[in-house]
Amino acid sequence: MQKKVLLIEDDKIVRENTSEILDLANYKVKTAENGKLAILLAKSFKPDIIICDILMPELDGYGVLQIISKIPELDQVPFIFLTAKTHHTDFRKGMELGADDYINKPFEESELLRAIETRLKRVEAFENKTAIVEEPNFLKPSKINTSINIADFDQFLNQKKIFKYKIGETIYCQGNQSNHIFFIKKEFIKTYKNNELGKELITGIYTDNQYFGYASFVKHEPHVEHSKAISNVQLYKINKDEVASIINNNHHILYQFIDFLVGNSITYKERMLLLAYGSVRKKTAETLLNLHTYFPLNSKNEISISRTNLADLIGIAKETLARTLHDFKEEKLIDFTSKTIVVLNKKALQKVQ
Repeated sequence: MQKKVLLIEDDKIVRENTSEILDLANYKVKTAENGKLAILLAKSFKPDIIICDILMPELDGYGVLQIISKIPELDQVPFIFLTAKTHHTDFRKGMELGADDYINKPFEESELLRAIETRLKRVEAFENKTAIVEEPNFLKPSKINTSINIADFDQFLNQKKIFKYKIGETIYCQGNQSNHIFFIKKEFIKTYKNNELGKELITGIYTDNQYFGYASFVKHEPHVEHSKAISNVQLYKINKDEVASIINNNHHILYQFIDFLVGNSITYKERMLLLAYGSVRKKTAETLLNLHTYFPLNSKNEISISRTNLADLIGIAKETLARTLHDFKEEKLIDFTSKTIVVLNKKALQKVQ
């Protein structure tokens, strides 16, 4: 069945060119030149996904997202920002409002289509999953009668203890019993596994307003990996009763949480394929692009990550990483110092094989 895309963009040239790309990809496309027209069109068109600029007349992209999220028949439609704004605060604001993704202009056709396809797959996987899955054990009534409304979620967090870990400190180890979901307030942690020779493979890097440690929590099994702070991190620990209360009293949060789990599952599978079959150059390029897109950059748009952690995240030796980064620098794809990396040519990195 042909999927429907609502494209909201005030620049006529960008709007027409993007619409043509989507048409060629076999999507049914409707366009709007400002936010107010888009809201009216969305109600009648009922899109499967929305692509929206931020800086627009009449009503900006943030306003569109806020209104869309309050319309019952549209509140679960994936929403992707398409914008030239690249500052971390802009990115965070969009994500806090509920945006699903963020694509910077100018963009490659493949980048846009991949983002749309990934989001639509997540929706499909979520719908299939909720059609057959029974209520998870951690959502069943507990002995503690609590009631946490989503409107009070920030207040709820403010009342909780903030756990602080210094760089290099362990948060949990493989085999530890899982009694909490962890929610990061600030900075970075990594999850990782070690092989029989002690070689470390990073399975994930998590940052502000992200959950981790949830897989073992949901399955009621010990952790299958280690986690460690890679900066001076602050986080919350949310226990079983609190999670159950939050989700049971705010059903839309259940949808968001399942979408989060499904999305991470898709991302994990894609990463495993890349690790298994991608070249060193391809794995390095994709990892740098992901860090550049999804994790906070400093004021100079630099990625701050140690060479050891980056090598373990890619799954290559540190010496191999050093050679690859040097080659990328020679090709003017990136620049770097001993502690930071800056992406200079995003389009060219996307084409690395």
